[in-house]
Amino acid sequence: MVTVASLFADNVASDSAQPMFTWYSPGERTELSGATLDNWVSKTANFLVDELGLGPGDTASVNLPPHWQTSSIMLACWTAGLAISHRGGDGDISFGLPGTDCDYVVGLHPLALPVKDLSGDQRDWVLAVRVHGDHYGGSPAEPGAPALVGLPQPVSHADLAALALARATELGVTKNGRVLIDVGAHPRPLDWLLAPVSGGASLVLCQGMDDLEKIAATERATIIS
Repeated sequence: MVTVASLFADNVASDSAQPMFTWYSPGERTELSGATLDNWVSKTANFLVDELGLGPGDTASVNLPPHWQTSSIMLACWTAGLAISHRGGDGDISFGLPGTDCDYVVGLHPLALPVKDLSGDQRDWVLAVRVHGDHYGGSPAEPGAPALVGLPQPVSHADLAALALARATELGVTKNGRVLIDVGAHPRPLDWLLAPVSGGASLVLCQGMDDLEKIAATERATIIS
């Protein structure tokens, strides 16, 4: 039975050297190959399991906007078998922006530079995960375990994968395609992350950009959404 983690792994394995995640915001363009994104996901998954001792049955509170760093954390949580909540205070561990109440601060810097000022016992996500291995060798996510909580009903890893694949079909995502997504129009992770990744495509994520058609032509996007 497939999970989001297994679909992500299949996507990376198809051609790890090709761009998989390209991020645009005013004045910023960051591109990650499948191998590079997988390294961030693996480092974070290893950190969750090996350093924090988390796994199936545990929950990560992720309160972050669309970004490649957000995608790394969410995919890592599902790779390690955790559930994600987007409600503050629900998790065994929490990730948030600088200045918010969370365990691990995510700075969203284009070059993944550390956050300079932390409060109290907060730690920097970048510094915490960099020391961990580039490949995750832990147990795979359990298909029937919760992947999303904080909703009227929990969503399992298998059901989340099914939702992602169905949404990929709705958006016209095809394997090896390149999907440009305006996060202002599609703020849900199901749209900006799960559908493209699960559908076997690479994604170009745009925040606050005006000329999407020009970006689509530059990036050779096959779909604009």
